[in-house]
Amino acid sequence: MVDVFNFVEAIALVPLASFVLVLLLGDRMPKKGAISGIAATGFSLAISLWVVLDLAMGGEVYHEELFTFVAGDDVGVELMFGLLIDPLAALMLTIVSLIAFLVHLFSLGYMNDEGEIGLRRYYASLSLFTFSMLAFVYSNNLLMAFMFFELVGLCSFLLIGFWFRDDGPPSAAKKAFLVTRFGDYFFLVGVVAVLGTFGTAAFAGEHSFIIEATHVLDPSHSGEMNTFFGLGEQAWITVIALLVLGGVVGKSAQFPLHTWLPDAMEGPTPVSALIHAATMVAAGVYLVMRMYGFYALSPTALSIIALIGGFTAFFAATMALVKQELKQVLAYSTVSQYGYMMLALGGGGYVGAVFHLTTHAIFKALLFLGAGAVIIAMHHNENMWDMGGLKSRMPVTYWTFLFGSLALAGIFPFAGFWSKDEVLLETLQHGLSGEPILLVGYGFGAAAVVLTALYTFRMVFLTFHGDPRTETAEDPEPIGWNMKFPLVVLGVLSAVAGVINLGAIKEFIGEDALFLKKWLEGKTLDGELGSLSAKEYHHILESDYAAGYEVTEISPLGPGALALVLALIGLGGAVALYRGSEPTPHMTKLGRVRTLLMNNYYLDEFQVWLATGLTAPLARAANKFDQSGIDGVVNGTGSVSMFTGQRFRKIQTGIVTNYAALLTMGLVLLLLVFALMGGWF
Repeated sequence: MVDVFNFVEAIALVPLASFVLVLLLGDRMPKKGAISGIAATGFSLAISLWVVLDLAMGGEVYHEELFTFVAGDDVGVELMFGLLIDPLAALMLTIVSLIAFLVHLFSLGYMNDEGEIGLRRYYASLSLFTFSMLAFVYSNNLLMAFMFFELVGLCSFLLIGFWFRDDGPPSAAKKAFLVTRFGDYFFLVGVVAVLGTFGTAAFAGEHSFIIEATHVLDPSHSGEMNTFFGLGEQAWITVIALLVLGGVVGKSAQFPLHTWLPDAMEGPTPVSALIHAATMVAAGVYLVMRMYGFYALSPTALSIIALIGGFTAFFAATMALVKQELKQVLAYSTVSQYGYMMLALGGGGYVGAVFHLTTHAIFKALLFLGAGAVIIAMHHNENMWDMGGLKSRMPVTYWTFLFGSLALAGIFPFAGFWSKDEVLLETLQHGLSGEPILLVGYGFGAAAVVLTALYTFRMVFLTFHGDPRTETAEDPEPIGWNMKFPLVVLGVLSAVAGVINLGAIKEFIGEDALFLKKWLEGKTLDGELGSLSAKEYHHILESDYAAGYEVTEISPLGPGALALVLALIGLGGAVALYRGSEPTPHMTKLGRVRTLLMNNYYLDEFQVWLATGLTAPLARAANKFDQSGIDGVVNGTGSVSMFTGQRFRKIQTGIVTNYAALLTMGLVLLLLVFALMGGWF
C-alpha cells in the first residue's frame, strides 16, 4: 500500500518548483504561469486531503527529522530541521492549499486586464507565497518556523507592492514590511531565548522545549532550565512567551500593530484573499496554536493574549462601520476576526480558536474574492456608494457573497455562527471560574458581534441592494467561470463547514457533535492516533490545569442564543438604516466620532510621530553621543598613540653608536631610579 507520507515534502516543494519554473519561463508558458500555479496548488491540496484521510483512519502522526542544523555539546544546542504533521498541521495544510488553489484559479479572470505586464512576476510570487506558508505550517521547530515566517512576510511585501508604478502600493508594501518587522524583532529574540534556555526549539518529541518547560514547572518532575536576569522559572517562561507574541501581534495584525493591514488592500484582490484568509495573517495565530502547550504554562501570557484579542475584535469593528471602500471594510473585519481567535486562545479555548480559524479562512476568502468580482465589474471602483442594484445583475456573486456575509455575521446555521459561538462560550466558561480579565474579553467579543453584523450587512445593502447609483452599476462588466467557480465552492463551504464542531447543540447530539475537538485530541474513526498523539505534542486540551484555569460548565444553548440575538440586532440595524432604493449615509451623523473612526483613531499619525518625532531624535542624539563621546575617546586614544609613536620614531636612526648611547643612558636612568627607591642617597 502506498504511504502518503512518502509525498508530504512535495506539499510545499511542488509550489516552490512552480515558482522557479514561472520565474524562469513564465513568459513562454500558458497564461504566464497561471496554469503551473493552479496545478501545483491542486497537487498540494490533493496530498493534504490524503493526509487528513490517513490520520482520520488511524494513521500515525508524521514527525521526521530531515537533517541536523546545529548540534554539539560545546554550544549546548541540538536542533534538527524536519517535518511535523499532526491533526492541527494536516488541517492547516488543507486550508492553505485549498484557498491558494482557488485564488490561483480566480486570478485567471481577475488579472486578465493586466495584459502582459507583470503576470509572470505575479504568479511566481503567488507560488512562492504558497510554498512559504505550507513549509511554515509543517516546520517541526521554532527556528525553522521563524525562517518561513519571515519568508511569508517577504512574499506579502512583493505582492502588496505588485503595482509598484503607482504611488500607493509601494508605500503600503513598505509599511507592511516595517510594522511586521518590528514585531518580528521580538520574535527573533524569543527564538534565541528558547534556544538559550532549553537547548532546543523542537515543537515535538520527548525533549521538545514545550515538554521540557512543562517538566520544569511540574513538581512531580525534577527538570531544571537556564533563566536570565535573575528571573524565576515561571517569570522567564512568561517573558519568552511574550517575546514570541510580538511576532504574532505583528503578523496577525493585532492592536497596536494592526495598522499595516488596511493599507495592504493596495495589492491585487486575490492577494488580499490569500493574505487575510490563509497565509500571512493566519501565520501568527497558527504559531500560538502550534506552541499552545507552552503558552498554557503562563496565565499572565494567556491573559494578555485574551485582552489584546478581545479589544482588537471590538476596536477594529468600530472602524469598519464607517469605511466606504469595499475592501477596507473587509480589511478591518479581518483584524477583528483574528482578534476573536486570539481571545479564544487567551481564554483557554484552543478548539474554538482552531474552529474559527478554519471557518474564517473559508468565508473571508469568499468575501474578498466576491469583492474582487464586484471591483472588476465596476471597472476597479471600490466605493460602495457608487454601487447598488448589483443583486440582479450579478446573481452568482450576490448569493455567494450573501452566504459569506451570513457566516461572518454569525447567523444560524452558517459556519461563522458555530465557530464564533464556540469562541465566546469557551471564554465565558473560563471567565466565570474567576478570571475577570476573560470576562472583560468576553464583553468586548459580545459587543463586537453586534457591530460585525451591522457593518457586514451595511456592506451588502450598499453594494447589491437598492437602485444603481452610477452608470457603471447600471451595466457592470460580466465575469467568467474561473471567477464564479471559486465563489460557488466557498459559498457552499460557508454554509456547511460548521458541521465539523456543532458545540452549540452538543446537548442534543452528544460528543459526536464535536468532531473537530476529537480530531485535535487525536481520536480517529479507528480509535486513537498511532505512535504519538496530538496531546503529547501540545498538552493543549489538558491545558486548563497548566494555566491554572478552571472550567465552569454551562449549557451552550444560553450563550449561543445570546450571540445569535446580538447578531440579529446588528443585522436589524443594517436593515433599518441602509435597506432602501436610495440609502442615506447615516454614519455622517456621528460627527466628530465619524471623523475619528475614518482616521483610524489617528494611530497612523501616532506611529509616524513615534518614528519621526521621538525615535528619530533619540537616534540622532545617540549617534551624536556615539561619535563625540564613544568615538571621541577611542579616536583620542589613537591620536595620543600616533603622536607618541611619531616622536619615538625620530630616535630610530639606524646608527649603532646612537643605540649604544641610548642603552647606556637608559641603564644609568634605571640605576638612579633604583637608588632613589632604595634610599642609596
